[in-house]
Amino acid sequence: MSGFTVSLLWFLLFFGGGIFLAYQRIDLRTSTVATGIAIAAYVAFGNGHWLWNIFLLAAFGLMVVPNLIEFRREKLTRPLLAIYRTMLPTMSDTEREALEAGSVWWDGELFSGMPEWDRLMSYPAPKLSEEEQAFIDGPCEELCRMLDDWDVCHERADMPQAVWDFIIEKRFFAMIIPKQYGGLEFSAYANASVITKLASRSPTASSTVGVPNSLGPAELLLHYGTEEQKQRYLPGLADGSEIPCFALTSPQAGSDAAALIDSGVVCKGKWNGKTITGIRLNWNKRYITLAPVATVLGLAFKLYDPEHLIGDKSEYGITAALIPTNTPGVEVGRRHYPLTIAFQNGPTTGKDVFVPLDYIIGGQEMAGKGWKMLVELLSVGRAITLPSTASGGGQAASYSTGAYASIRKQFNTSIANFEGVGDALTRIAGHTYIMNAAVAVTSGAIDQGEKPAVPSAILKYHCTELGRKVANDAMDVHGGKGVMMGPNNYLARSYMATPIAITVEGANILTRSLIIYGQGAIRCHPFVLRELQAAADEDQDRGLIEFDDALFGHIGYAISNMARSFFLALTHAKFSRVPLNTPTRRYYQNINRYSAAFALASDFAMLTLGGALKKRELLSARLGDILSSMYLASTVLKHFENQGRRATDLPLVEWSVRHLMYEAQEALHAFLRNFPNRFVAALLRFFIFPRGRTYSAPSDQISGQVVKLITTPGESRERLSDLAYTTLEPGNPLGLLQEALQLAKEFEPVERRLRQAFKEGLLSSEYLGDQIGEAEKAQVISKAEARNMRDYHEKVLALLAVDDFAAEELARSPATSPKTTRQKATKKAAKKTAKKAAAKKTSKSGSKT
Repeated sequence: MSGFTVSLLWFLLFFGGGIFLAYQRIDLRTSTVATGIAIAAYVAFGNGHWLWNIFLLAAFGLMVVPNLIEFRREKLTRPLLAIYRTMLPTMSDTEREALEAGSVWWDGELFSGMPEWDRLMSYPAPKLSEEEQAFIDGPCEELCRMLDDWDVCHERADMPQAVWDFIIEKRFFAMIIPKQYGGLEFSAYANASVITKLASRSPTASSTVGVPNSLGPAELLLHYGTEEQKQRYLPGLADGSEIPCFALTSPQAGSDAAALIDSGVVCKGKWNGKTITGIRLNWNKRYITLAPVATVLGLAFKLYDPEHLIGDKSEYGITAALIPTNTPGVEVGRRHYPLTIAFQNGPTTGKDVFVPLDYIIGGQEMAGKGWKMLVELLSVGRAITLPSTASGGGQAASYSTGAYASIRKQFNTSIANFEGVGDALTRIAGHTYIMNAAVAVTSGAIDQGEKPAVPSAILKYHCTELGRKVANDAMDVHGGKGVMMGPNNYLARSYMATPIAITVEGANILTRSLIIYGQGAIRCHPFVLRELQAAADEDQDRGLIEFDDALFGHIGYAISNMARSFFLALTHAKFSRVPLNTPTRRYYQNINRYSAAFALASDFAMLTLGGALKKRELLSARLGDILSSMYLASTVLKHFENQGRRATDLPLVEWSVRHLMYEAQEALHAFLRNFPNRFVAALLRFFIFPRGRTYSAPSDQISGQVVKLITTPGESRERLSDLAYTTLEPGNPLGLLQEALQLAKEFEPVERRLRQAFKEGLLSSEYLGDQIGEAEKAQVISKAEARNMRDYHEKVLALLAVDDFAAEELARSPATSPKTTRQKATKKAAKKTAKKAAAKKTSKSGSKT
């Protein structure tokens, strides 16, 4: 072999071997031994210059140093720890408690840069029990049948009393309460399924049922209440004799809980004729769901003890208590009217409300621990109620819009055949599939014991945003049908409700820019939290040992991610390990690639920006977008497996994952474009995009397949909207639209014959309603076909119809007739004209004078 060939082989041995060791994350000691063997072999058998040999040996000596643990800790780690402590960002108590809330699940795997897919795939598919399925098919179905959204939101601004009675009787408010207290004790997946079904019918009902089963008194009592408090309240909450609400938001403090001014002061006071130590409360809350009808109020406030009646501290911080609304000084009853959605929501105030200390949830020992309680429960509740509501809206929109686009004709063809409409239909179906997958997989994980804090924030933000996009697209496809309000409009109320979900439980702007990555960067990173905890450890020796282990683990992790990111990008991740050899194999590999790239970008962002990263909200938001896209894509793949790997669903899976991973690529590109350290940005781009941005958005061909899926009766269309209220009955537009869609497919051959007859001059009318009679007379179609076509045509016209009203029907106060309005306008104009004439006359008179 030539000298060049030999040199090339040695280069490949060192470079390729280094990449392999880093890619596989081989530990430091093993990597050092392997490197030493390779260098020894080169020195013994290679043809390198003696100076080069010395350089290699010296490099190897430097590599040996980190393996000398005691030396490394004293000479390297100790000074680095001192520097690190000066760089630590300030962290409030609320931030620290938020970071400690919940558990790390699949989000941690994605943050690792090397996700272990077997961990995700090992989780069982979520499944309803027989009892839960019976509830969905029975009481839930019946409740949907009882609801008339126009009557609820426009006529009454409330649900009828019969609906309230049914909700209480069937214990819809008690889904999370254990059976020992009279509740239903449903799984998280069942809870999500019920909310999804109700949301497909009525946002008022889904909000009313969702809140008591999410962050409310029942959930707080179950996790933190004393046994006495549980026995006092849970049976009543289960049977409906107690109606709960939870009051957190104040006019001056929305998302910033630390800014609460609602206060409770420990003091002496009278209670049931006796002087006791209690709390004097003052609060002013707003946006509180069920507050106008609540009998028990969960309250968040700041607790003070200026006289040290319960301890040495003067200020305890945020505390949560349960207050019966009939307590003197409590005011409830007034309502907000959120975008005409009629669920009970309103303000509550309290003026000098004195209550015993045992009203604190969990008793006196839980004083000051309210924020921790809330964020821990949000790590679960935020993943269920609002995402399920968005999923239900998406399922209804998919089912209705797919059918509507098929039966609505323009230019003698279904509007679904227009590519612009098809593009909107594709997004509706794809976004709905993503929401369905995210809710099902995450709620299934909760049932397996996870408390996924970061995924819950991802679902809250992205499902509600996707719900808004679905609503927008559905309105665009429906056009005027979606705009005109009235009993025939089955779309607009859900469209109007979407901003409500965007706003509550952490406004979406805040969730995206601060929470998803801000919490995930520390909570999910394999080493950052350990480094922070070690640096804050008051035991200096123990802190040094912990920091040393975390630091050098972090260094190896960063080197590995550089190698993995570069190699996976060069090879399009075609050689990365995945759990399945199926048509979705490549999508797992794509997530592997972006996991490594995301981990690398995160490390360099934290290293170069430090504590300033949380102030660079747009950079943090883009990193959060990448993490979110990978998480949602993972749930899509898992959901596909959970549903039995149905081949007919592949277009939905491919569109969803391609869309999400393309968004991840573009978010990463935008992050690098805007990264302030341009040298680091260029270095990262070399490792992350060595071949440029090569991932493409879903093709038009895939979109066409999705359009066919959503506009054609079949199992995929049904599976996409499997929890929507689609029963065929009068008053249910989804069921009626599905019937019309099936009839449209059945009568397609007849319509083709009518069109052909018109072209041949056998029919004179272009209007289908007239063509039927003409075609029957001309014997183009039979009498039975004509009868069936008339029935079908009337059903379509009824579904396409919009409402109109007399003027007095729309007015909240007695209406003024158009004639009276014109008369008033005429009189007003006449007076104005006379006034001008008089002024002009006066002006002329003055001039003459």
